[in-house]
Amino acid sequence: MAERGLRAPAWLEELVAPGRPTIPWRDVVRFAVAIPLPLLVAVLAAGGVDTGSPALGAGVFATMGALAATIAPQAGPLRTRLRRIAAAALLGGVGLLIGHPAEGEGWLPVLLIALVAALSALLSSISAVLSLGALQLLVYTAISSGLQTPLPGWQEVLFFLAGAAWATLAVLVQAAFEPLDPDRASVGTVFTTVARLLESIGTDRTDDVRRDLTGALNDAYDRVIHTRSRSAGRSHELAELAGILNSAAPLVEGAVASARAGVPADSRDIGAAHALASAVTHRTELQGERPPRVEDAPPQQRAVRHGIRLVWNVVGDDEERAQAAVAWPELDWRVRLRDLVDRTVGNADSRAFVVRLVLCMVVAEVARQVMPVERPYWVLLTVAIVLKPDYGSVFTRAVQRGLGTLIGVLLGSLLLAFLPRDVWVVAAMALAAAALPWARNGNFGLFATFQTPLVILMLDLASPAGAGLVGARLVDTLIGCGIVLVFGYLLWPQTWRAPLDDALRGAAQALDAFVDAAFNGSPVDTRRARRASFRALTELQTQLQRRLAEPPPISTRASAWYPVIVQLERTSDAVTEAVIAMRSGEPAPDAAQVTVLRKAVRELEQDLAAHRLPDDAEIHAEGVLAPVAREVDAARRLVRQSAPGYRAPDLEH
Repeated sequence: MAERGLRAPAWLEELVAPGRPTIPWRDVVRFAVAIPLPLLVAVLAAGGVDTGSPALGAGVFATMGALAATIAPQAGPLRTRLRRIAAAALLGGVGLLIGHPAEGEGWLPVLLIALVAALSALLSSISAVLSLGALQLLVYTAISSGLQTPLPGWQEVLFFLAGAAWATLAVLVQAAFEPLDPDRASVGTVFTTVARLLESIGTDRTDDVRRDLTGALNDAYDRVIHTRSRSAGRSHELAELAGILNSAAPLVEGAVASARAGVPADSRDIGAAHALASAVTHRTELQGERPPRVEDAPPQQRAVRHGIRLVWNVVGDDEERAQAAVAWPELDWRVRLRDLVDRTVGNADSRAFVVRLVLCMVVAEVARQVMPVERPYWVLLTVAIVLKPDYGSVFTRAVQRGLGTLIGVLLGSLLLAFLPRDVWVVAAMALAAAALPWARNGNFGLFATFQTPLVILMLDLASPAGAGLVGARLVDTLIGCGIVLVFGYLLWPQTWRAPLDDALRGAAQALDAFVDAAFNGSPVDTRRARRASFRALTELQTQLQRRLAEPPPISTRASAWYPVIVQLERTSDAVTEAVIAMRSGEPAPDAAQVTVLRKAVRELEQDLAAHRLPDDAEIHAEGVLAPVAREVDAARRLVRQSAPGYRAPDLEH
């Protein structure tokens, strides 16, 4: 007990712990070269850093563009990385132009900032690529509104885009030397994870590996199918990869059912799954022979073997693979427009975020005008970065950015105090840039720790301020974090639990659809519903991890729902096991029992939505439906125990 008393609260440990990020060495080299090189060229051209020449200003803006374009791409297909770079560079350049009229005081800058914030919020709801670009639009509008340089606005944008073009070239060079195609690697990871799941049966690793399999499937479908609609040159290859993914559905179902039932896997199936992963990832011939049919084995093991043989045919035969290729229908422009409206102005969550972001940015702009701090545009900058709905918890980002900036300011202070104003400044920036890809894999605060001294050194070259810049950077950042916590977080209590509640209800709705498809639909409907259920459970786990980093009572309430989340996963796996059993000859359940079970699942979703206690009536079911009914009963019992106002029965009376 005494030892526990010396530890920080669990929510605080979850909040500040950076984890153990791996070091992406290729990105480290690219960041260290691409970001500071434009500034190094400018310093050499200007003959030093104290000349105040336009060349130095040009180098600073080129470095800004290189920074935006270098940070933008993440692991994934090259086409996706290039789209993220384009969105960050182009919208960042627009922000530099828009920001100039926002200089000075009065209501015109306030109105302009409000309009840009509203546009940024709406763009964020369209796609992940535009969300990144919308952030850059807001960030560089804020920077341009307060950074004074001798360059005209059009030259600032020109050098910014030139720096982004240089960083894009660095991305292309790195991609040319990458040993694996990210699309193929993501599909290959599915088969590798299937093999790991089969190997883990009977151990305490099964649940974790099963979640890894869900994540691998989500990642593969996102990369191959969801991005195919915008692909041109590789359309045929992506269609074949999508066909391989779809053909893997029976194998995934069999592996999940085997893991749930604890049926050990045949070593030949594990080896075949690894062979499939290698052939898909490296685009090589399949090694070995296709495993033979198996008849005298449990249904789950027969399902795994059937899945292995099916995928083996698709991967190993060009004609089979071409036939399995997924056709991608072209959507009418009216359908696309309606979808765009639904995701932006037609979406209640999107409209609410517009109001929150506009409110925070307006407050930050008013603070910029009235507070006697140096370079107060950092207040706007901080609000823009912290208040991003798709970057995790607002509370977490605000606290982590505050702590990371504090440490980064101390590092920046030391560098400004002891480094001579020459090429050593560029060398220090290169070291800070090299740490960014590693820090990004840690958490938001660790990233801010290294980004802060990099930006301080860069802007000090554009407009020297010495140690005063460092103090202003810290004060402005803390003010910005405070604005977000008050006006973007505390004033909106419905957002504290809404994402987790929505994810819980979404998982229950997806489970109901899965039950319906499994016992009433076709095999194709069943597999689609299973994928939707798995994806909903993944989103639920993501939202849980975000809420665990919040302070009590939010984190306490989130942790109370963890057993319910695990039980929903078990229920989804039980449905998969029932599907395998029916395919192996077990009779289908009575339709009336399926109706009762679906009613219980729907009532579970309604109980979650209304925060009410479910009834304690037991579901009656027989045959393959009985295990599913038991899992649903367990889920409802756990919801009762986790619901607000629940009191355990008094067993003494």
